[in-house]
Amino acid sequence: MMKENSVGPALVKIAAVYMLAALFLGVAMGLTQNFALVSVHTHLGLLGWATMAIAGLVYIAVPCCGRSRLSRIHFWLHNIGLPVMAGSLVWKEYGASVQAEKMIGIGSLVVLAALLFFTINLFKNLKNA
Repeated sequence: MMKENSVGPALVKIAAVYMLAALFLGVAMGLTQNFALVSVHTHLGLLGWATMAIAGLVYIAVPCCGRSRLSRIHFWLHNIGLPVMAGSLVWKEYGASVQAEKMIGIGSLVVLAALLFFTINLFKNLKNA
C-alpha cells in the first residue's frame, strides 16, 4: 500500500525507469537501424518519462495534491495503462494487429483516465494551495 505522501517521489522514480527503457530502446533501434518500435519509444519517453516526472514533481511541489486520493488513483491507472499500451504496440508491430489494437485502445483509455484524475486533482486542490 502506498503511503499518503509518497506518490510524488514514487512517480519520479518510476519515470526514471521509463526514461531508461525509452533510451535503451532508442539506442537499440539506432544500432540495428530497425525503427519498427519508434511509437513504443515515443510513448515510453513522453507518457512514461516526461509526463510521470512532471506529475511527480507537481505532487512534491504542491503537497496537498500529492496527499489527495486522486493522486494515488492517477499513479495506479497510469502505471497499469502505459505498460498495456506499450506492450500492445509491440504486439501489434509483430503481427497481432486486431487483438493488439483493442488492447492499445484499452491502455490508452486507462492512461487518459489517469491524466484526467491528475487534472481534476490539480483544479480541485490548487485553489486551496
